[in-house]
Amino acid sequence: MEIKTFGVVGAGQMGNGIAQVAAMSGLNVIMNDIKEEFVQRGLANITKLLGKSVEKGKMDAAEKDAVIARIRTSVSLKDMADADFVVEAATENETLKFNIFKELDDVCKPHVILSSNTSSIPIGRIAAQTRRPDKVIGMHFMNPVPVMRLVEVIRGLATSEETFKTTWDLSVKFGKTPAEANDFPGFIANRILLPMINEAVYCLYHHVGTPEAIDTVMKLGMNHPMGPLALADLIGLDTCLAIMETLYNGFKDSKYRPCPLLRKYVEAGWLGRKTGRGFYVYE
Repeated sequence: MEIKTFGVVGAGQMGNGIAQVAAMSGLNVIMNDIKEEFVQRGLANITKLLGKSVEKGKMDAAEKDAVIARIRTSVSLKDMADADFVVEAATENETLKFNIFKELDDVCKPHVILSSNTSSIPIGRIAAQTRRPDKVIGMHFMNPVPVMRLVEVIRGLATSEETFKTTWDLSVKFGKTPAEANDFPGFIANRILLPMINEAVYCLYHHVGTPEAIDTVMKLGMNHPMGPLALADLIGLDTCLAIMETLYNGFKDSKYRPCPLLRKYVEAGWLGRKTGRGFYVYE
């Protein structure tokens, strides 16, 4: 099946990044969210990033305009009836994702693959909400999407080989390097990354070091480009907590227990960069 129109559900940080790379690959894109202000904010972010590429000489103004022209905004999931492939990039909330997939299953043509950008929720659980579990797969992009090369492609128990190959090839078309993961909570990336971030939060909680000291040790001692607490702020502390809870509930292993300080920050609304305060304060 030829994919000409690519649907993205969610126009936030991840969703608009996915929409951008899809449009840059030559596909027509439907970028959907629940409010017009959300999709316009997402489109403005894409326009801003493409403008920077023009300033740096990575593309010309005509190319930028052509990419933007391929993106159609939407505030109704019914518009996904026109899509040949859909990726869901909504908030990391199981109930929300289940409801989106139930509606997409009703709206989209029977042959359309439904993928999720979930960071941790098992694909099999999502697929079970549909009548097409063989056409449901994980397509986990990294943040920021236009820059990061990895796409984690996650097979559910029922995911067909055709669905997997189509998703793999689409990742390559987007200029990404796909990596295959099987369906366990957190998959590969976040099963490794989030416990490290959680342990960094425990170091802060136990007064082992300041945020600056913890991040400096990991940057200079382990050659990480960004410290774990700064990275948590970038990801969003609510998302970090949601992933840790998925790992803890999925494995019933105490090593995945979310740090109480992480929960405390989320409850206070200190979610990181997007709210102006997390482990660090942002302007």
